[in-house]
Amino acid sequence: MMTSDTIAAISTPLGEGGLAVIRISGPDALAVAEKCFEPLGKHSKKPSEAQTHTIHYGRIVRNGQTVDEVLLAVMRAPRTYTREDVVEISCHGGLIPAKMVLETVLQSGARLAEPGEFTKRAFLNGRLDLAQAEAVIDLIHARTELAARAATEQLAGRLSRRINQLRDEFLLALAHVEAQLDFPDEDIAPATAAELMAKLETGLREIEQLLRTADEGRILRRGVRTVIVGRPNVGKSSLLNQLLGRDRAIVSHIPGTTRDTIEETANIRGLPVVLIDTAGLRDAQDHVEQEGVKRTRTAVELAELVIHVLDGSEELTQADVLYLTEFAAKKRILVINKTDLPRRLTIPTHLLQPALSNRTPSAPTPAPTPVVEVSCVTGAGIELLKDAIKEAVWSGEISAEMIEIAINARHQQALIRARAGIAQAAESLKTGRGLELVAIDLRDAINALGEITGKTVTEDLLDVIFSQFCIGK
Repeated sequence: MMTSDTIAAISTPLGEGGLAVIRISGPDALAVAEKCFEPLGKHSKKPSEAQTHTIHYGRIVRNGQTVDEVLLAVMRAPRTYTREDVVEISCHGGLIPAKMVLETVLQSGARLAEPGEFTKRAFLNGRLDLAQAEAVIDLIHARTELAARAATEQLAGRLSRRINQLRDEFLLALAHVEAQLDFPDEDIAPATAAELMAKLETGLREIEQLLRTADEGRILRRGVRTVIVGRPNVGKSSLLNQLLGRDRAIVSHIPGTTRDTIEETANIRGLPVVLIDTAGLRDAQDHVEQEGVKRTRTAVELAELVIHVLDGSEELTQADVLYLTEFAAKKRILVINKTDLPRRLTIPTHLLQPALSNRTPSAPTPAPTPVVEVSCVTGAGIELLKDAIKEAVWSGEISAEMIEIAINARHQQALIRARAGIAQAAESLKTGRGLELVAIDLRDAINALGEITGKTVTEDLLDVIFSQFCIGK
């Protein structure tokens, strides 16, 4: 990617709104803006004459015609997001005004930015490291306050500091090993070997601590896929509406109203939970309903949590027993709905036991499936269900450290490789296999850690990361 040219893009969401912002960045940002900006009023100045971090009133002009009335912000390098000269033009919101202003800027000498190119330039110019750059997109996509907080902590560099400190310790260990390799006729001193081993063991513990935040990071960034299943007319769509706090799904007393999956994200105790309402499970009578049931089963297979809804006003049916047994291997919560009606449902204890087929002999016996009673008519029990969902996907308290250091999948893979390298280096040091092997494994671990912050990174990896960004960020 060239960074010597000047780029521009709309940095606010497309659509109607009060304002839209067009961002320009690069060595000719001021010159590009000057070609199309006409200052109005005695205090407004041309971009080239404006002091840094000042705002000027005027209009964008193209071919002698006014395109829009705007405010223009001038920010000179290096105190900008990209560490280049940056101009931001605030125009009227809406597709047409923003599009016309952007077209005028592009005609004045800028080129359209690629997805994530502003943040990529911030990384290449040392404004952000790679982990902080990834936090920008996490912050944009955050769906709960906890997710936004985790992204903000990473953007502030908390994860980067932990990674850099860990990498520096391993670099110091590598320096000791390479210094020893310069004197091949001398054995490594026992004290030196013990010190190196202590560094490696401490580093391994730190890596393990970071890896333990992977699940939390995944939940905060992507949410937990949670499918709502059950027979027709047990209240699945009503439950979805209750958890969302609004009417999203059509509710009817007629069985089979829901024919397709409906997917929405709810904020449950601070966690993003992707709720999937499904067609009722039964022997479908027509092709449309059959496809709905097929999609329900696909959703269950992909789900991380199953909410199985039963009708508390009816006796347990053969179909209920079949589905209770079928979903026993999934992490699930049983919801008994319609508690506002006389209770007729009884669930045998053995149907509440999780499936044990995949459990190793040494693993602890899992707890029975949690059961929550609710009324989707009155809202009774919904808060207890939210507590149960939170406990099912995030056991224990949501600690500050988990929020501050919540790694993503890319960080996790790099840390796994770093852990393998350090473990192998420690084993080689312990068994006396040779310091050359110790040095090789240490370098592999150091390079893996460097990938997290971008100290060792390829152009292909950068393209993959920043392609996930929207244009204008």
